[in-house]
Order: sequence, then structure tokens, then C-alpha cells
Amino acid sequence: MKLASPLLLSAALLCSNAQAEPVKIGELNSYKTFPAFLEPYKKGWQLALEEINAAGGVNGRALEVVSREDGGNPGEAVRVAEELITRERVSLLMGTFASHVGLAVSNLAARRKVVFIAAEPLTDKIVWENGNRYTFRLRPSTYMQVAMLVPEAARLQKRRWAIVYPNYEYGQSATASFKKLLSAAQPGVEFVAEQAPALGKIDAGAVVQALADARPDAIFSSLFAADLQKFVREGNIRGLFRGTAVFNLLAGEPEYLDTLKDETPPGWWVTGYPWKQIDAPEHRAFLETYRARWQDYPRLGSVVGYAALYTAANALRKAGSTDSEKLVAALEGLRMRTPFGPIEYRALDHQSTMGAYVGQLAQRDGEGVMVNWRFADGARFMPADAKVRALRKD
Repeated sequence: MKLASPLLLSAALLCSNAQAEPVKIGELNSYKTFPAFLEPYKKGWQLALEEINAAGGVNGRALEVVSREDGGNPGEAVRVAEELITRERVSLLMGTFASHVGLAVSNLAARRKVVFIAAEPLTDKIVWENGNRYTFRLRPSTYMQVAMLVPEAARLQKRRWAIVYPNYEYGQSATASFKKLLSAAQPGVEFVAEQAPALGKIDAGAVVQALADARPDAIFSSLFAADLQKFVREGNIRGLFRGTAVFNLLAGEPEYLDTLKDETPPGWWVTGYPWKQIDAPEHRAFLETYRARWQDYPRLGSVVGYAALYTAANALRKAGSTDSEKLVAALEGLRMRTPFGPIEYRALDHQSTMGAYVGQLAQRDGEGVMVNWRFADGARFMPADAKVRALRKD
């Protein structure tokens, strides 16, 4: 089976007409709100853009990314996306970070019949309950990443669980999936406490104390960024994690370990990106190229941005057109290589099979790292096709 490669585009991508107008891709994201993830993300898609255009572009045309700030706000994101479509006349949309923002842009894409490659939003709804013909999602969803962690959680046979999550779509989705999947894997489990601070506004002392008062055997968290750092600091000070198993989505990503440093809590089970330790050929090639271009190491955002733009390029190549309906047909079942290995965009729900790394946190030389990790193939952590069909309304 021949896969499209993001490292060296096929001859079909070579430029046949240097004078052709570039293909415009509209990119929008919350750069000011989530810089730890999105600054590396931007470097990732910029690197991909340089590679693609250096190889001659796509179907004889260079790519041009028209990038805009969406403010981390659904209303602003819709306004910006509409401007990209009407004023800039982009051929497709790409990006967004927060789940509620991604859902808003996805809804617009369906109404305007414009392809939207949701690079980062993790909510299950974007490909299931609110899924539509024009939206495709790159990263493994909250359901998928929770499903990757649940076997380890069930293996510990902890009965009393506390949960903490940011109170918006991503955190709500992750919590719902964890409760459902753990209860199925370990009947009789109890959820004895739940804290849901507003995103970016956690009162970490109060949250930690509330969880400690419940005396849980284990904790599930989907906190990230500054909320995670504050939670870890207060939890360390108050001894919350001593003798308590903790599972946290995303906490193994370098974006967040960079700030935790010597506060990194050892033993937590997480999803993340142990970039120093991955020896797969696709990742080695990406790592070398990225470091040479930016004199920096990649974060997970770097991989996401890189793979997202190559998704757009490979879809355009396969479609042989910028027509939305042809792009949809090209994306359904599209197979391509990424720094994490080959992926496929499922025709069933437009979810890619990109996987994630699952492991535990530890400290080395005053820095947080992932240990005991394994790569979880995203294709193995999807619900049954019949369930997905029942969830989708399109």
C-alpha cells in the first residue's frame, strides 16, 4: 500500500507551472492564549510549508498560509474564519486549539461547505455528535487518549476516584469518557469527588484541599498548561499525591513539562511526547530537520502543526483540485506518513488514526520526562463502527 510522505512529496507535487497562483490555506489559532503549545505548532507548519514549496508546491502551485489569531473565543474564531473564506478566498481552513472554538469553526465549515482540518481540538463531538461532511480531525480525541490510559488505571484496582478537569468542552468530554470506560473495565468503581474549575482560573489550593478531603485512592485529571502547573505545585505542597495514583491527559507533553521542571510529580500516568527517546525513522528525520531549522527541540505542537499542513497538501494533491467536494473525497481514507508513523483519516467519522505516547512521569537532572512509555496506535482505541454511526447525525 503506497502512502503519501510528508518528508519527500511525490513527483506529482512537483511544480509544472511556476507562474500559477498559490493555493491559499486559511489558518486560525489561539496564539496569544496558548503560546506554549501554539508557538511550536506554528514552527511545525512553517517548516512543512517550506519543505512543500521547496519541492515545487502542490500540483504545480505553491502553498500560501494566511494565518490569523482567533483569541481563544468561539465568536471571534467564526468571524476570523468567515473573513478568511470571503475576503482571502482560502481553499480550506486549518487549525484551532480549544475544543469549543473548534466546534464553532466546524459548524461554520459545514454551513459554508468549506473543508476544515481541525488540528488540535480534542473533543469527541467534533467527529461524532457534531461531526459533519467538511470537518476532519488530526489528533487523537479525548475518548481515544482516555482509552489508552484506562487499562493501566483498571490494572491498579483503585476503588475510590476523584476527578479534576477544566470546565469547558474538552474537560467535560474527557471526564465523561473516563467515567464510562473505567466503569466498564472495573465494575464497582466509585467517583467520590469532582472539581471543575474554569479554564485558566483554577484556585489550586481550594481544589487540592477538596480532593484531599475526599480521601481518594486515585485521581484522574485533564488539567493542562498553567492550571496543571498550579495544581501540581499545591498538590506537592499539601501532599495530595503521596500514596495516590494519578492519571493526567497531556501532562507528558514537553510544552507542560518544560514549566514543571523539578516539580514534576513522579509516577503519574500520562499521555505525552518523549521526543528525546523516540527512535523511529520518521521521527528521527523530523527531529533532525526541525532542530536544524529552528535550533530548538520540537514540542508536541510542532508535530501537530507539521502533520496538519501536510494533511492539507496531500489532500490537495490527491484531489487534483481546490473544490471542496473533491477535497472531502480525497480526505476520506487519506493515508499519509507523519513523524509518529502512518495515519489514515477514516471515511466513517473523519477522525485520523494518529496515536499517542503513554507512560509515566519522572525527574531527570531537574527536568520532567516520560519513562516506561509505549506508543499507542490510535486505530486500536476507537469505539465500534456501529456506535460511531449512531452518534453521527450527518
